[in-house]
Amino acid sequence: MYSVSIIGVGKMGGALALAFDDKGFKIKTLIGKTSENAERISLKLQSKPQVSNEITNLDSDIIFITTQDSEIANVAQLLVNSVSKNQFIFHTSGSLSSEILNCLKVRGCEIGSFHPLVSISDSIIGATHFKDSYFCVEGSEKAVNIANTLVTALEGKSFSIETKHKTLYHASAVTACGHFVALFSIAIEMLSKCGLSELDAKQILLPLIKSTLENLSNQTPNEALTGTFARGDIEILNNQIDVISKNLPPQFLQIYLQLGLQSLNINETASQNKIEKMKELIETFLIAKN
Repeated sequence: MYSVSIIGVGKMGGALALAFDDKGFKIKTLIGKTSENAERISLKLQSKPQVSNEITNLDSDIIFITTQDSEIANVAQLLVNSVSKNQFIFHTSGSLSSEILNCLKVRGCEIGSFHPLVSISDSIIGATHFKDSYFCVEGSEKAVNIANTLVTALEGKSFSIETKHKTLYHASAVTACGHFVALFSIAIEMLSKCGLSELDAKQILLPLIKSTLENLSNQTPNEALTGTFARGDIEILNNQIDVISKNLPPQFLQIYLQLGLQSLNINETASQNKIEKMKELIETFLIAKN
């Protein structure tokens, strides 16, 4: 098994340390800005790694940089004089490519990016989320090969994209995950206006979301589309525009209608006449508000 060091023991770094340790990898060093979280994670590892808040000589086979994106280039520079030829260096940013590690490539290291396409909000829980998840890997040929091996060890699935597409890939992930959470918060606020607590609203909406995700697992977006825009129900839309505008911030209605347009764009079920009439209503309203 490979030995691993991790720089940046936050949610992602801690989760990877726990997951790799569980699969038999030797976690040699955990480095964090403060040693508190790294110490907390190290106590849960069979490897009993060294814990530090300074970047020192790291002799592990693989080094993961799991810091915030803004710190990766600086960490790479700090590593220049403490790495050896043929070490594998990965960062876990979704938006940055392996090119940000080029200063280490010059030193003879194999560089790559290793991004688990999964939501990690807690290290301990997150360590269990890698199984069956997808990982986007890119970089040198050797780095990608090792990354694929690591993904297999974590029981995940890997895919690669061209380096130039990394930012667009990340925007897709933010839309599917971060924007989804933001959209769910709007739905909760809408339902709480009906006299329910936010907690009750959340619990009521969650099964609906789960059923939608289940539908998407087996159907295309068009096939999984339900509700007002799937039916092309212009009278209901008129009522919704009226009630949302009276009870919620104006940006909520803008979001509702913009997403409604996209729903209509993928709608292959309702009649084209209904779809066009709904689009005209939405576009007229949006233009008037602008």
